[in-house]
Amino acid sequence: MNMLMEMDTTAVELADRARGLAETFKETRRETEELRRVPDKNLELLRDAGLLRVIQSKRSGGHELSMRAHLDVVSAIAEGCPATAWVLGVAHAHSWIMAHFPHQAQDDVYGQNPDTMVAAVIGPRGKAVRQADGTYVLNGFWPFGSGSQLSEWLLLGAEVFDEKGEFLDLADLLVPTRDVEIKDDWYVAGLQGTGSCSLVVKDQQIPAHRYLSLMGLINRDTPGMKEGGMGAVHYGEAVPVLALALCGSSIGLGRAAVKEFKTSIQGKSVAYTEHVQTEWSSTHITYATGASNIDAGTLLLYRAADDIDQLSRLGEPMSMTMRGRMRMDCSHGVKLILEGADKLYIASGGSGLSLRSAMQQISRDMHAVNMHGLLLFEASAELYGRVLLDLEPNTIII
Repeated sequence: MNMLMEMDTTAVELADRARGLAETFKETRRETEELRRVPDKNLELLRDAGLLRVIQSKRSGGHELSMRAHLDVVSAIAEGCPATAWVLGVAHAHSWIMAHFPHQAQDDVYGQNPDTMVAAVIGPRGKAVRQADGTYVLNGFWPFGSGSQLSEWLLLGAEVFDEKGEFLDLADLLVPTRDVEIKDDWYVAGLQGTGSCSLVVKDQQIPAHRYLSLMGLINRDTPGMKEGGMGAVHYGEAVPVLALALCGSSIGLGRAAVKEFKTSIQGKSVAYTEHVQTEWSSTHITYATGASNIDAGTLLLYRAADDIDQLSRLGEPMSMTMRGRMRMDCSHGVKLILEGADKLYIASGGSGLSLRSAMQQISRDMHAVNMHGLLLFEASAELYGRVLLDLEPNTIII
């Protein structure tokens, strides 16, 4: 009981720090968009507040908290700066993955500095060839490297082959950022400030201990599990954890939409009518419906976090049905928040189109979240429907 109370106190404290920083980040949100990446100062403030280490292992200097704590912190930051929150959320996911690497790799990253930032493109877009001595030669092009400019290390996914060209595995390989070319190609309509640039690696030699099998990660068979030193949160199922790590910023964006809408309509009349917007019944219905959608999406995401946390603490595997539901919860959760935020955006009127309006940025950023491959609604719904019908999943990403 005392240990749980201590953990809860730490989680509450970190969420309070996040809310405080959100006010600071809100003041420079437009500058972050114009920069097209998270400013160095934002990362320094996150580091100083200990917010990079929410679910990082205690062995590597982390707080080793829960997925609920992760959502609390990331969503709080998102109310101030969605781009900073997105980068923080995926950085949490990468610190979670690092707990599954061999201890030697963990020490390479965190041995000198537990606040080391790890960015990633986890999907196997590159190619690695295993050499006779057990090392790997990595080549590839990886788009969407969120926060890579701030990182010291990168996790890059690859298909793995032997020297004869035979397929061996899917894996993530750990690479110093200094050995990677970061292309300045992030010109987009949503989540502009995330610096999600493309990454290029040519003939990079990777030591054997900086290799993690993605199939091993999905199947709960990793070096980190075998060598020990992992906390309860790291025994969660990989795909549910990694999908949920993409969702925290949406919760904060939804909350911001509810607040911004109320502010934006004060003193406004409805064009070409005799209505005052705050007194118009259509406004009341729209506001209630939008806010309720956002609440419903938030509840789905927190339910997913709580289910992951409960099974992780018990050390129990997640059923295939629940794993399918987790994919659906994450996709449906962010979709509901998008639908709610867009209702409020449209009802805010033409002034909401101004680039100085928070409402248009919330809408653009929420669309960007919903377009992430792991959160595509139709793909997740198809997968969950197959599982409910006792059919084989049509993907390993479950």
